[in-house]
Amino acid sequence: MPAAVPITQDVVTIPRETAEGPLNLVGLTREAMREALIAAGTPERQAKMRVGQIWQWIYQWGVRDFASMTNLAKAYRAELGERFVIAVPEVVDRQLSSDGTRKYLVRIAGGHEVEVVYIPEEGRGTLCLSSQVGCTLTCSFCHTGTQKLVRNLTAAEIVGQVMMVRDDLGEWPVPGAPRDETRLLSNVVLMGMGEPLYNFENVRDAMKIVMDGEGLQLSRRRITLSTSGVVPEIARAAEEIGCLLAVSFHATTDAVRDWLVPINKRWNIAQLLEALRAYPRLSNSERITFEYVMLDGVNDSDEDARRLVQLIAGIPAKINLIPFNEWPGAPYRRSPDKRIRAFADIIHKAGYASPIRTPRGEDIMAACGQLKSATRRARMSRRQIEAEAGARIDPPRRAGGSDEKG
Repeated sequence: MPAAVPITQDVVTIPRETAEGPLNLVGLTREAMREALIAAGTPERQAKMRVGQIWQWIYQWGVRDFASMTNLAKAYRAELGERFVIAVPEVVDRQLSSDGTRKYLVRIAGGHEVEVVYIPEEGRGTLCLSSQVGCTLTCSFCHTGTQKLVRNLTAAEIVGQVMMVRDDLGEWPVPGAPRDETRLLSNVVLMGMGEPLYNFENVRDAMKIVMDGEGLQLSRRRITLSTSGVVPEIARAAEEIGCLLAVSFHATTDAVRDWLVPINKRWNIAQLLEALRAYPRLSNSERITFEYVMLDGVNDSDEDARRLVQLIAGIPAKINLIPFNEWPGAPYRRSPDKRIRAFADIIHKAGYASPIRTPRGEDIMAACGQLKSATRRARMSRRQIEAEAGARIDPPRRAGGSDEKG
């Protein structure tokens, strides 16, 4: 196999600094922040120490005002305020589901919007981050895939989603107060809008800040990156990020996966599995999560379950079975509960964990595969949404589908 090369897209990423305003320190790596401080007049011999101080104020305490950074000289704080800002994305709308899920519509530079979802659980909570405005992959079961890709998010905009939600949860600690180990935001998943591995550098830099012991302090085992299968970047993610990996698998033959996840036409199942087999060793991760959306009459047969077990043999793995979350114009139906349970039972008996994901936030269109710019959606009639979805794909189906009832 030829050596892997970085994969890029012809997609604009908004620069951090413009002639109109100061530089945002959020999202800068430690080295980039050091260089920025030196360029702004900080003596080089002091720069590393200043980075450490500012870093803690921003990421440990959630401080956005340089004037509040009390271990810095007052004159230096004023200089920082003239040259830099500490800015996170703007919350345009916040919806609360009946199950406690929170969905945020977030505005970023250029007036673009993305959606972010926080899912509370007993003693913990998971934040689903977006990495791009829209998506280029056009997976046929995913509502986000009906929104064309606009641009990559910057590292600041990705980290800023975490900071914004911590603001909303009131979870920033108070300097000097006793340490509280309870984490309302305990896990991060890169499963929102976009393909993270098509925005590799910004995702990597953002996750390094999230994992930094003096930053947002989430361990790499509490961060999961989900990819649809950008094969050449998987080994790079293992080496440069090292977080847990999930793959949007969803089919057990190339013929079906070509329809469901079109990136399969570029890197097929065999190529994807070859890259996945090396990931746990390269990243020191325990196992890979295979995400498998259950589509009635398409990919949910007993034969599919047995074939899935054969395909992943030898890979430390668990299989998340995801009941399809419907959206206007979707070309699929959710598999009946009985069919999903039968599928899970085959996988479980083969020795793999096969949890069935409980849909969360469906009443506010916050469930897996439902994210899309709410403003854009609001401008479209239901007929337009359905027409847009119907024009994309004529899904493969087994003859007759399933008539089982859950």
